[in-house]
Amino acid sequence: VMVCSSALWRPLFCISGGPVHPAESALSCFLAADAKRLKVVPSVTLMFPAYFQKYKELEKSVRVEEIDGLKLVKNLAVKMEEVFRKKAEATRVGRLVEAAEEAHHQHEDNPDLQYEYFNAVLINEVDEEGNNVELGGEFLLEPNDHFNNLSVNLSLSVVQVPTNMYNKDPDIVNGVYWSEALNKVFVDNFERDPTLIWQYFGSAKGFFRQYPGVKWHPDEHGVIGFDCRNRKWYIQAATSPKDVIILVDVSGSMKGLRLTIARQTVSSILDTLGDDDFFNIIAYNQEIHYVEPCLNGTLVRADRTNKDHFREHLDKLFAKGIGLLGDALTEAFTILSEFNQTGHGSLCSQAIMLVTDGATEMYDDVFEKYNWPERKVRIFPYLIGRESAFADNLKWMACANKGYFSQISTLADVQENVMRYLHVMSRPKVIDHEHDTVWTEAYVDSAVSDKAGPRLMTTVAMPVFSTKNETKNQGILLGVVGTDIPLQELMKLIPKHMLGIHGYAFAITNNGYILIHPDLRPLYQDGQKRRKPNYSSVDLSEVEWEDKDDNLRNSMVNRRTGTFSMEVKKTVDRGRRVLKMHNDYYYTDIKGTPFSVGVALSRGHGKYFFRGNVSVEAGLRDLEQPDVALADEWTYCNTEEQHEHRHLTQIQAIKLFMTGHRPHLKCDRELIQEVLFDAVVTAPLEAYWTGLALNKSENSDKGVEIAFLGTRTGLSRTNLFVPTDQLSNQDFVTAEDKEGVFNADHFPLWYKRAAEQVPGTFLYSIPFSTALENKSVVLASTAIQLLDDRKSPIVAAVGIQMKLEFFQRKFWTACRQCATLDGKCSISCDNDINCYLIDNNAFILVTEEQSQTGLFFGEVEGAVMNKLLQMGSFKRSETALHFSPSRGRPPMVPCDTEYPAFVSERTIKETTGNIDCEGCIRSFVIQQIPSSNLFMVVVDNKCDCSSSPPVTMDPNEIMYILFLSLKCDRLKFQKDRKKPDSCHPFHPEVRRCGFVCMQAVFISHASRVKPVDHRGEFKTKK
Repeated sequence: VMVCSSALWRPLFCISGGPVHPAESALSCFLAADAKRLKVVPSVTLMFPAYFQKYKELEKSVRVEEIDGLKLVKNLAVKMEEVFRKKAEATRVGRLVEAAEEAHHQHEDNPDLQYEYFNAVLINEVDEEGNNVELGGEFLLEPNDHFNNLSVNLSLSVVQVPTNMYNKDPDIVNGVYWSEALNKVFVDNFERDPTLIWQYFGSAKGFFRQYPGVKWHPDEHGVIGFDCRNRKWYIQAATSPKDVIILVDVSGSMKGLRLTIARQTVSSILDTLGDDDFFNIIAYNQEIHYVEPCLNGTLVRADRTNKDHFREHLDKLFAKGIGLLGDALTEAFTILSEFNQTGHGSLCSQAIMLVTDGATEMYDDVFEKYNWPERKVRIFPYLIGRESAFADNLKWMACANKGYFSQISTLADVQENVMRYLHVMSRPKVIDHEHDTVWTEAYVDSAVSDKAGPRLMTTVAMPVFSTKNETKNQGILLGVVGTDIPLQELMKLIPKHMLGIHGYAFAITNNGYILIHPDLRPLYQDGQKRRKPNYSSVDLSEVEWEDKDDNLRNSMVNRRTGTFSMEVKKTVDRGRRVLKMHNDYYYTDIKGTPFSVGVALSRGHGKYFFRGNVSVEAGLRDLEQPDVALADEWTYCNTEEQHEHRHLTQIQAIKLFMTGHRPHLKCDRELIQEVLFDAVVTAPLEAYWTGLALNKSENSDKGVEIAFLGTRTGLSRTNLFVPTDQLSNQDFVTAEDKEGVFNADHFPLWYKRAAEQVPGTFLYSIPFSTALENKSVVLASTAIQLLDDRKSPIVAAVGIQMKLEFFQRKFWTACRQCATLDGKCSISCDNDINCYLIDNNAFILVTEEQSQTGLFFGEVEGAVMNKLLQMGSFKRSETALHFSPSRGRPPMVPCDTEYPAFVSERTIKETTGNIDCEGCIRSFVIQQIPSSNLFMVVVDNKCDCSSSPPVTMDPNEIMYILFLSLKCDRLKFQKDRKKPDSCHPFHPEVRRCGFVCMQAVFISHASRVKPVDHRGEFKTKK
């Protein structure tokens, strides 16, 4: 690879016409002369003649097509719709829902029932004598690669019971007994669709039945905090969207333990709210206190960020004064009414949660004014403490407003009592017998170990109702069934070869949250295997942040079909580099789901596709060569749908399909035809590289370790010039560096960056994943474009991995053999000047100080970098990460973070400059190495500029805690959302108020309330 040749390098600085500082002149002459000798490696990657010779033979079968983005996204939406439909069928009538409802219908509750079941925590546990513990027993578990090698039982399910519940409670034992009927359906579903993973039934009683059976492990305190009724899939399926005001009594009588229980009760209520719900919290005594003062008179979405924000404020509550409940109720009713009229919020159910230690009145005048006779707002009182002196008024409030009364005496009582309101809210849906299908946002499967990496899921769930005649009008919810869908399965549907090098597909929910997107990263990077706190509620506007007006986001949220275009900046290489491009977006909705899907195509080479054609025999022959591999996460053939295909590699599946031996395999024939073409065209490289390996003079010191090629179809060829165990860095062959390989949502980094260089340019870089691990190497790559035209697709990229020490040695050898046009140089890198070789993002590849290798140039030469920025040789580019947790700050302090990146200006090939450093002048010269992304920088070291501040890549964080008005605006801001199609706020046949109201309660209030009208509702006297 020729980095620089004397024919291309012109010593412009030495013949400059104007007055030049003596030091600057010397530096210029040294740089110009030295550049003549900069040669790096043998022609290991110069295989272009071999490639183009084979291409010429097949040229007649080649054509270039422009990609129809709308057609592409519509086809993708249809494929995704089919996947979602198949998963939903596993839960629909005829499968889990019908089986569960039928099993319950046939079962008669028996309070004395004794039944041994497989408890998820106790299976395979033994006592001190070696006997199986109760509810344990021997449970066969075998590792299964479909479940990330977890040990599972494919014949049986297990039952998990929350730690705070008695696992032999009669309600639980009866529920476990009749739900055993689901085992057969679980197994049958998995046999019908082997791509299914977890299937489960979450009971309204609290237990959780999971298939396949797997052992659960408590935390270090012996606790399993999981309660299925708190999960979003359960909440969304069990109830309709709701607007909720939580009123907390902070009068003097609530001091001490009562206030502690009240805080925990409020926190548990927040746990039951999902992304389709809206809420606010008001504390009251003789005054009204909004827990978050800036949210006076409004509601906010119940996403994790907002709920955690309110939880922080709960600790600031303290009790004093007297409680004026009437004022608090009036405020709550007013907010719910006014917020509903704005068109925001759930536009469905409404409720007031009252957390208090008693009520001295019934406040029927308030209810009559704001809530009767429609009773659209349900009242759920929670009596805190053991005293019951004022319980009757609270019971009456619940019954008169279609709510539910609960008394909470201890912290242990909180969770179960809070959960009961969900049953009441679900009754209209149950009586309507509407088995609404719900889908969740993306979340990480907690069952998968860290070694397997984060496994993102979505869940499809449906409610299960009691169908017994005697309970039909009571609207009894039995629980929720669900199954998980790995989002990786959706990623495999994406035609990556059609999207181009920088193109990608993405999908969002009805709330604008990302379902899939290449920039959705649920774990912290830099080796930290911690889950980001708000990874499941990342809004599209946070990653497509250049769309300042949310045009793209709002169109997709509202399920439109259309196009959008904008200039974007994409960070790569762990955020240290930035690529600028113009993207065209195409989007549409996914029928039968709350999701929308989009694709982004970069203009230029990204909008065109290259098609070729070869015989199947020739293609398969060259595809099966040992140096060939296919993209691991691309789907050429679907080997997951049938058990008998799971052992097949993609190449094996392609061969069986194309030769007609497995015609029922589902394969992408178009993609396979293109990959066969690429296999044939690139086949000469194997012989070319083998010849180089045998030619000892070409690589005598084994400085070049690997040569590699990748094509637009995910095909790669790799040749090792040294044994694997002698590689300086094995990341490339082990795929340890995920950015360096073909992935489900991106091309390799060396491919992407090379594609954005001028055709014929070689791109050099030090991989950041290895620079600090003493395995340092340099990667050099270049893109192959058939025509010198930005409309021509880039068909492949090729590169090498060489030892960093080898690369640096070549550089210093050239420097020490320096000769000017007229004789010896008067200066050298050894003592008079500082010499650097930097890339187009200003990262140092070569310098005398070894510890500076891989650093950003501005951190080492701050004064010079500042001057380069002022002169326009480099430009600073900001990329934003919105609402990210601030580094080194409390996790819930919100901020916007701007990350700087630096890019060279392509039109500027050489620059000289002088810097005034407190009395002396420091000169420097920078010149581009032709046909590369490298710059040589020579700096006079006789003048000390160390007092100049460095230019760093530290992020700039905007802390909203310092700008309270801005922080408040962020909290209040309501982005567009599409409310769910289904809503069941109330039903005329609901005759039960949620508490078995004692007759005495109503007799005592007979003077003010009629008993019951013909519909089972209360009426006030006029």
